Amino acid sequence: MEQQFELIAKTFMGLEPVLAKELARIGAADIKEGRRMVSFKGDKELMYRANFQLHTAIKILKPIHHFKARSADDVYEEIKKIDWTQYLDNDRTFAVDAVVFSEEFRHSKFVSYKVKDAIVDQLREKTGKRPNISVSNPDLRLHIHIAEDDATLCLDSSGESLHRRGYRQDSVEAPLNEVLAAGMILMTGWQGDTDFIDPMCGSGTLLIEAALIARNMAPGLFRKEYAFEKWPDFDAELFDNIYNDDSQEREFSHHIYGYDVDVKAVNTARLNVKAAGLSSDITIAEQDFKDFLQPKEKAIIVTNPPYGERITTSNLMETYRMIGERLKHQFQGNDAWILSYREECFEQIGLKPSIKIPLYNGSLECEFRKYQMFDGKLKEFRSEGGVVKTDEEKRQMAEKHRFRKEREFKQRLTEQIENEDADIRSFTFHRHELGTDFKEKRIPREERGERREERGHHDRFDGKDDRFDRKGDRFDRKGDRFDRKGDGFDRKGSRFDRKSDRFDKRGGKPQYNSSENRGGHERFDRSGRGRKK
Repeated sequence: MEQQFELIAKTFMGLEPVLAKELARIGAADIKEGRRMVSFKGDKELMYRANFQLHTAIKILKPIHHFKARSADDVYEEIKKIDWTQYLDNDRTFAVDAVVFSEEFRHSKFVSYKVKDAIVDQLREKTGKRPNISVSNPDLRLHIHIAEDDATLCLDSSGESLHRRGYRQDSVEAPLNEVLAAGMILMTGWQGDTDFIDPMCGSGTLLIEAALIARNMAPGLFRKEYAFEKWPDFDAELFDNIYNDDSQEREFSHHIYGYDVDVKAVNTARLNVKAAGLSSDITIAEQDFKDFLQPKEKAIIVTNPPYGERITTSNLMETYRMIGERLKHQFQGNDAWILSYREECFEQIGLKPSIKIPLYNGSLECEFRKYQMFDGKLKEFRSEGGVVKTDEEKRQMAEKHRFRKEREFKQRLTEQIENEDADIRSFTFHRHELGTDFKEKRIPREERGERREERGHHDRFDGKDDRFDRKGDRFDRKGDRFDRKGDGFDRKGSRFDRKSDRFDKRGGKPQYNSSENRGGHERFDRSGRGRKK
């Protein structure tokens, strides 16, 4: 059995418990939740699976050195102690990202430069030449995190953020992040056992993420590249086996519906659904929420209506009153989950939520609320055996102030820090063993598809004014904001050819093929996704 090592999965604030459950399912050991991250242990296979299969992870980092950083000289000397010839040579490029919370180091870029200097100086002393730095598409991406004087240097195994699945062809204004969408769905407990509805679907992110969860499909299916594929010890056969293992995928017998009043959003959502090869599971139509009618089948609503921040309506309060009215009269017997930012918006819904979960959407500290719709009075509903709040929901409600005590509901964060780039700390790992049991199909690498296109994206960290208040081991949450610019990123070069965009359900497994259309059914041959040889 291959030796296990320390790993860190980064995520958004509020999704840590969901990510921890996902890690347990894929066989991670020593799982420990932190702030915007979950630490765990695993081998190379688990690291590959974490990148490929986790719905709520943003990055998977592999720590290689922990040290005390009391000065710039400490950083330089500690980094220089590492034998960098095992990771780099003069023909390979690298880049360094940094997140810093320290009185000693006021700017993350300064720390990045010290790390780069140490690496370059060591290799120049050993080889007589200096390696090259690449900010766009490096062969090795490093991440250093400093909290006061505790420093952790990691290899970034993911590359660009894992929320960039690869299926998004276009977007609308203020699109919902894919990782956040998946986390919201997993929080509801929905696993494809009912119909799924988003009456304000925008570009269709919730719909697509719901379909992936319902079919238990890996979100990495559409992605073209991971950073670990450029590492010297990359095991191509192992990763090909993981990619081609569809034994855990399942049938989905219900359906997913998306509606939006904006015709552009409807067209964008249809384009994205088609790119994901999920048109047989998802139906999208132009419809105003005010025209929503009671569904014939049991269903769940999960939606992210406008907040009046980046997207607004002519009468925001009236929109939320309409949402409450539709749910009360046209969604009886079902559950609805709504993510919003303003307390006054929730008040207009006029319904009592059974659970409120703090959750960040971009820089906004929102709440994700569940509304259980039933006919008649609450007392009668309970007398008939109805459960308004499960034990797990009661536990979550007891932890609703876990972000911080005396939380101000509408607090907008003031500093511009990437949520996905902040607050990884060093942890003392606890022990409990979880086994793995995976079935694998072998497909020769030479049968794989064409060479991948090189990407030009680079996730830069800007730790400007990243401050940290350690009083009582609590964080100063002021200014913990991240810039969501670029969420409507350009996916040029990563588009799939989804001719006919239909599933072949023969054999009970969704299979696709971006290159051919057989008998009117689209098959997606996992061996031809165009990965690099």
